[in-house]
This record gives sequence, C-alpha cells and structure tokens, in this order.
Amino acid sequence: MQERIDYLTDWLQHKVEEAGADGLLVGISGGIDSAVVSYLIKHAFPEQSLGVILPINKGVEDQEDALSVVEGADLDYVGVELTNAYKETYSTIQRQLEEKGDWNEENSQLGGANLQARLRMSTLYAIGNNYNYLVVGTDNAAEDYTGYFTKYGDGGVDLVPLLHLRKEEVREMAKALDVPDSIIHKKPSAELWEGQSDEEELGISYDTIDAFLRGDKVDREDEKRLRELHKKTEHKRQIPAAPERYKGE
Repeated sequence: MQERIDYLTDWLQHKVEEAGADGLLVGISGGIDSAVVSYLIKHAFPEQSLGVILPINKGVEDQEDALSVVEGADLDYVGVELTNAYKETYSTIQRQLEEKGDWNEENSQLGGANLQARLRMSTLYAIGNNYNYLVVGTDNAAEDYTGYFTKYGDGGVDLVPLLHLRKEEVREMAKALDVPDSIIHKKPSAELWEGQSDEEELGISYDTIDAFLRGDKVDREDEKRLRELHKKTEHKRQIPAAPERYKGE
C-alpha cells in the first residue's frame, strides 16, 4: 500500500507540472474518500495544497469530521458556506418553473441535491483559479462503475487518483495514511439529504460491489443490478458524449 501511495503522490506531482499549475485542492466532506485525497495532496505538495469545506444548511464550524481531516493531515483549508447561494438559486428555479406550470415536485429532492454538488464544483474551480491549483476528485472504482456521482458535480474535476481503488482498498490506504478511525468507520454518505446513505440509495453494499469488481461470484440479482447501473450511467463516464467520426470525412 505504501508503494501505491508513493505512486499516486508522484502521479499528482507530474500532473500538476504537466498542467503548469502550482498545486492541488480538494473539497472535503468528512468522508473517507475525501480524507484519503486530502492526505495524498498534502504528501504531494506540502506547501501548495488546500482543503475546501463547502457546507450547505450548516456552518463551517459544524463540519467536525471535515475539520478533523484537515487537522490530521495538517492541511491548509478554507471554508465557504453556500447555504444562501443554494437557496436563492433553487428557489428562483422553482418559482420560474411553477409560473410556467412545469415544476415537478417528485424530482425536486434529487434536483436540489445535484444542484448542491454542482454549486460546490463551481466554487472549487473559482478557488482553484485563485491559486492556480488543479481540482482533485474523490471518486473510487465502485462509484465510477455504478455511476454514483453527480455529472458536472463531484464528477467535475481535473484529477481522480482513487478511480482504480475499490472501497476496501480506500480503507486500507486510509489506515496506511493514519486517517482518523472515526472517518474510516463512518457510514458512507454523500449527504445529499438528511439521513441519506450511499448503500441504501444504491440498493447494494460496497462489499458486494467490491467483490464484483474483484471478479468474485456475487448473488445473481446483485450482479444484474450492478450491470444495469453501469449501463444506465454510461453517459456519466463519457463527458461530453460525442459521435464517432463521420466515415465520409
């Protein structure tokens, strides 16, 4: 695992040099994936790395897990509360669609959650522009295969160092990096809404997804669901989608 950490550290340094950037930043949610990335970017750029805490409907000071990550990694950070920006934007959208008679209340929870993710992405890039830093994503192999990320939200990043790591491997790396145990054993949640959890929304456990990605035999219904999720979310992994070159060209 230490060799993988060293490999990813070198890779991050190379990508920054290649882009002519000055460093790296990551949005910190307080979950294990963003924690691991926080520690990695600190290793790669001890003096030119930044954690960004972007709460909505909470204060920065309330983000205890995220704050424990920046403290544990000894990572410089900035907190930007986006509550007002989110509420004003989404209420304006809702009002205009209601006036048009097209507001769909059934889709409003997910629509709001995706807007939050995209608002955070825009904020990360604005901060990245300020420092000339690249934005580092936190998606792992399980999330990539199932499409469990918001298109142009948490999926809108420059680099994804954990993309080939299963969730179990992210946990192993977290231990090797000395990420706090409270973060490692925290119930995975994208915090899209109150009480939301990744595994409940996916309808399948990360252990099962990891087993499938390892090539192990899993329950037939679980395998069917995973393949359906992968097919349904293919558009998220092809950004933006483009046709094949016209044969007449």
